[in-house]
Amino acid sequence: MASEFLWYLIPREGHYPWEPAGRRPVDLGYLQRLAADIERLGYSGALLATDLYDVWTLGSAVAAATGPGFQPLLAVHPGLVSPTLLAKMALSFEHLHGPRLRFNVVNGSTGQLREYGLDVEHDDRYRLSAEYWSLVKRLTSGEVFDHEGEFYRLKNAGASLRELAPKREGHIPLWFGGSSAAGIEMAAEHVDVYLTWGEPPHLLKEKLARVRERAAAHGRTLRIGLRLHLIVRDTEEQAWAAADRLLDVTSQATYARRLGGRDTEDGVGWQRQFRQHGGQVPARARELETSPNLWPGMGLFRPGPGTAVVGSTAQVVERLREFEDLGVDTFILSGNPLLEEAYRVAETVLPALRGTDRATG
Repeated sequence: MASEFLWYLIPREGHYPWEPAGRRPVDLGYLQRLAADIERLGYSGALLATDLYDVWTLGSAVAAATGPGFQPLLAVHPGLVSPTLLAKMALSFEHLHGPRLRFNVVNGSTGQLREYGLDVEHDDRYRLSAEYWSLVKRLTSGEVFDHEGEFYRLKNAGASLRELAPKREGHIPLWFGGSSAAGIEMAAEHVDVYLTWGEPPHLLKEKLARVRERAAAHGRTLRIGLRLHLIVRDTEEQAWAAADRLLDVTSQATYARRLGGRDTEDGVGWQRQFRQHGGQVPARARELETSPNLWPGMGLFRPGPGTAVVGSTAQVVERLREFEDLGVDTFILSGNPLLEEAYRVAETVLPALRGTDRATG
C-alpha cells in the first residue's frame, strides 16, 4: 500500500491550461486556497514545478497559508545558484515555515539551461548535480567544511549559516527522476526518493530493477515515487470521452510546438515518453493506449510527464495498485482543473487505495 500521495500546484490552471481558452484566472488567493484544500483533503503536499512562477516565491506564499501537513516539493535546477546560497534559502524557509520542505531535483535539458547561463551537456549535468547535491545535503545538515571538487571550491562553507540551525535531523530530502545511466547512478548514490514518469508496467519494472541494483551497489535503498496524471470519471466511456475532448480543443500550434521539441530535448526520460506516442496525434485518444488505461497523450499538450491513467474509478485504482505491486510507495498525482480534480481523486480514488481490503476497490 502506498504511504504517501501528493498533488500538483502550478499557476497554469483550468480544464486545458496549455491553451489560452482553457485557462482560468489565477491569483495569489486562488493558489493559497488550492494549497489549503490539498492539505485539508489529506494529500501530504504538492509538487511545485518549474512553471510560470519561481518556485521559492510560490512556495513561500502557499506555505504561509497552510499548516505542517502541507509539505511543498520544490523543483530546483542544480547549478543555477551556489550550493551555499541554496542551503541558506532552504534553511530560511524552514525557520519561517517549519521543517516541511523537500527538493525535487530537476536536471533539465542543455538548451533550456543555456537561457540561464549554464552550458553543460547531458552527462556533465549529472556529474555537476551529484557534486552540487552532496554539498547541499551537508550544508542543510549543519556542517561546516572545505571542499575542492570538479565544479565547486568552497572554503569554510556553512560558517555563515550557523545561526540558521537545521530544524530537522539530517538533510532536506531529495527527490529525483532520471532514466539515463548517468541519471540512475546519480539517484542511486545521492537521493532519497527516486521518481519516475508513468510507463507500461513491464517497462517500469525493468527500470526500477536497474535503480535498485545500482542503489544496492552503494549500500543504499530508495523509496520509489511515480508521477501520473489522472483522467478519472464514473465510467470508462466518460473518461475516454474526456481524453478525446483534450485532443479536440488543442490547437495545431500547440501540437507543432510540442512535437518540434524532439530535436532539442536530450533527456532520456522525455525520449522514452516520446516513443510511447511516436509524435502522432490520433483521431481518438484510445488509439494511443499503451497498456490497459495507460495513455501517453498528455505529452502532446505540455512538457513534463506525459502519461495519464484514463478510466473509471475502479480501473484507475486497479492500475495504481499494479504500480504499488512494483514497489511504488509514493504518488504525485494531478488532473485538470487542479482544484476540482483534487477533490474528485481525494473522494473516490484515495479512499480505495488507503483501504485495508484490496478486494473492495
